Amino acid sequence: MKHTNHSGQPLAVSVTIDEAPLLKNLVEKLAHRRYDIGYSTELMPSGLEAVDTSTIEAYVVGTMDLQEQEKEMALAYATCFCFTCTKAFGEDNSLSWVNSLS
Repeated sequence: MKHTNHSGQPLAVSVTIDEAPLLKNLVEKLAHRRYDIGYSTELMPSGLEAVDTSTIEAYVVGTMDLQEQEKEMALAYATCFCFTCTKAFGEDNSLSWVNSLS
């Protein structure tokens, strides 16, 4: 991602996630839980759709690289994220949103 800072100079930011396959596995397990609580089958007023939701909290570790002109900086991070999947009636699970909890 590139952004121009207050001095008008471009700033490049890139983020890497350590153990990305493990994180992907956690989120996939969330999306494919073995039970269905059935909320998505409830009758709703016209124009509204009921959905089942499931959420998992996971710690994410990685590196954030910042580059501005000739200057470069790498910052390690470890923070908690909340991953939420939703499932409407007759549809597949989908990752709906991710929130940082820090």
